[in-house]
Amino acid sequence: MDGTVLVADDDRTIRTVLTQALTRAGCKVHATSSLTTLMRWVGEGKGDVVISDVVMPDGNGLEMLPKIAQDRPGLPVIVISAQNTIMTAIQAAEAEAYDYLPKPFDLPDLMKRTARALEQKRRASTGPERPDEAERPDDLPLVGRTPAMQALYRLVARVMNTDLPVLITGESGTGKSLIARAIHDFSDRRTLPFVTVSGADLQELEGPARVLARVKGGTLLIDEIGDLDEEVQARIVRMMDAPGDHVPRFMATSQGNATKEMEEGRLRQDLYYRLSGTNIHVPALRERVDDIPLLADHFLARFEREGAPKRNLGEEAEALVRAYSWPGNVRQLENALRRLVLTGRAEEISRSEVEAVLGRQPEMEPVLDNGGSEKLSASVARHLQRYFDLHGDMLPPPGLYARILREVELPLIEIALEATGGNQAKCAELLGINRNTLRKKITDLDIEVTRRRKLM
Repeated sequence: MDGTVLVADDDRTIRTVLTQALTRAGCKVHATSSLTTLMRWVGEGKGDVVISDVVMPDGNGLEMLPKIAQDRPGLPVIVISAQNTIMTAIQAAEAEAYDYLPKPFDLPDLMKRTARALEQKRRASTGPERPDEAERPDDLPLVGRTPAMQALYRLVARVMNTDLPVLITGESGTGKSLIARAIHDFSDRRTLPFVTVSGADLQELEGPARVLARVKGGTLLIDEIGDLDEEVQARIVRMMDAPGDHVPRFMATSQGNATKEMEEGRLRQDLYYRLSGTNIHVPALRERVDDIPLLADHFLARFEREGAPKRNLGEEAEALVRAYSWPGNVRQLENALRRLVLTGRAEEISRSEVEAVLGRQPEMEPVLDNGGSEKLSASVARHLQRYFDLHGDMLPPPGLYARILREVELPLIEIALEATGGNQAKCAELLGINRNTLRKKITDLDIEVTRRRKLM
């Protein structure tokens, strides 16, 4: 590793361990127990990566992230925290931390993540290595900061230079083909052909031979594998078993649930198991709503480079765009924004313009607001999935069950106490527990003393 790392942690042992490990890896290290000192270093332009604890004697590390992003755009910040809660992880993601690790962390894992952060910083300072890939106007962008997309990126990076077949699933318009293209373009096969085929290319008996002659050991993408008939699927199986002298990498896309299609007989079992060396699911746009403003900015900037008028989403317009479910996903968002750019005059896109465009979209249903008719279990499931996604290919720290119960119990009891005016007898009755049990939980959950006195 090559670069300067700023370490902020109030634990001297952690500072010492990180300083020694990073120095041995070839980095320069500045370590401090003060957020004030850390922010001074950042302001002075020091450091290529920041590793910061959350709870510090002079402040909260998460609250410093917006200031760091403002003073030093693109400076990666890795958050480490002993507060191993869902909310800590979510807050780190919402504050756009580069990465988040709960304590106790695995030192080799932290070193790998630091190395990746340094490499990202280096690439950002030298510019993109493959600018031609960013200039293809017809592609859906690989843009997204949400945990779901970050987890997808980590999976793509892991399989990029393997020879494993890849099955990419997701709804129409999510960017499945772009994921396949990205895996090829940044892999060791990048100089070889990338060929996309459909069922029509394989209908004839000589079809597989012609396809293999075109791909020449590069990457072969089979589009919508679940839509192919039995005979074509059998040909693909034989092609994968005997690909000839120049073995290509096989990939396939599917809009449906490939496992279900296999179980129901629409997809051959032998083909499914050959293709599913790695399964990559591309999330629908409604599953990563926080990426919508980023995607909108990307598209609007690209349209402007192509000669369209400069336009941006107003606050109310952006809120409305975020409030729709986008059944056509990213491709539909792109098309809607293109119409908005070409049909309006003012630089700021208004809410009424968005309403006019979205009103013509098929099958549009507004996304449920927080606290709408969505079941509590579904809401909890979304937060739990997001927590797991934040850890990528790593599992959360042990003791998850107890942490989840605590996170649910604490707000439940506080809200119930407020609703009953602090009357513990009524609160216990409302919750369906014994009053002594309620008192014990108030103590165990460490509800603030001042709050307890107020509610007694």
